[in-house]
Amino acid sequence: MSKKTAIVLVNYKDYVNRFLVECRDSLRSQNYPKDLFAVYIVDNASSPESRKYIGETYPEAVIVPRSDGNYSAANNAGIKKGAEDGCEYFVIANMDTRFDANWLAELIRALESGSDVGLVQSKILLYPKNQAEWGKLRINSLGNIIHFLGFGMTSFYNEPDREIAGWPEINGYASGCSLAIKKEVLDKIGGYNEEYYMYHDDIEVSWKVKLAGYKIVLAPKSIVYHKYEFSRSMTMVFYMERNRYITVLAFYKPLTLLLILPAMILMDLGVLMYSLAGGWFKVKLKVYGYFLKAESWKKIIKFRQELNSIRRLSDREIVKPFTGKILFQEINNPPLQYIANPLFSAYWAIIKKIIFW
Repeated sequence: MSKKTAIVLVNYKDYVNRFLVECRDSLRSQNYPKDLFAVYIVDNASSPESRKYIGETYPEAVIVPRSDGNYSAANNAGIKKGAEDGCEYFVIANMDTRFDANWLAELIRALESGSDVGLVQSKILLYPKNQAEWGKLRINSLGNIIHFLGFGMTSFYNEPDREIAGWPEINGYASGCSLAIKKEVLDKIGGYNEEYYMYHDDIEVSWKVKLAGYKIVLAPKSIVYHKYEFSRSMTMVFYMERNRYITVLAFYKPLTLLLILPAMILMDLGVLMYSLAGGWFKVKLKVYGYFLKAESWKKIIKFRQELNSIRRLSDREIVKPFTGKILFQEINNPPLQYIANPLFSAYWAIIKKIIFW
């Protein structure tokens, strides 16, 4: 463990007031050489008040101020500053967390476990709400799942915690709550695509890492307690739905897109009806509006060209672990459970066998 590591945390407005103290204390308690890691807090949507609070609360952290709230750009800014300071490993982590004392050491140990390992995720546990729950820890994520239509889902959510041996490969994508990546990999994939702004950024980075020929693994002894909150703000809905389409349109080869097109249309009709029932129809129209702009398609085409330049794996290899079933554990939706999931799972099982490019 001789390479310097940058830990990048992103603040948004008053986020630091709610979460920084416990996060800071757990970072100060790491069983890892203090001269081998530095903390970079990207103050996104920065204000004099937030900068002052961070400086007073965590004086040893490096503050990187930004103004526009773009989460993907914030991560890039933190990575850039860390690289300028000589860091070769980069950890992207949420601030609404408490880190186990061996979190960083185990995360880096997994990252150094092989030259083909490009990205590592911690074991993410749900932060206990009371003392009793500390004795019955439950899982937030052991690596996430990708639906063939671009949805991202947590794996093993709310299941009891358990011991896991070795560094098992993650077939889907690494959760952005706590992941580590090598500088050489970032140099190849080009960091975060800032067009994503927020949400699906971890899918985008993970898919690029795999496309470039690297493995994603779980570091099960690198433990994070995550103060996970499932919310559905209109801002969140817009970016999740828009970025899902950007991902599908950019990453798949043309023939794969043609094969999934009927499912995309059918799913979109379902989401459209769901938006009407859920009161976010205007948000759905805003998503359509994005794709009606020529500038948006120029960006997608440019992104496709960048992805083709790093591609080492075929679509057949990439989509092998993708699922046709949507698992949103926080939502009880009978039409999804009894109609959509069986239909799309059957469709995906058929077309996945056809993809050979």
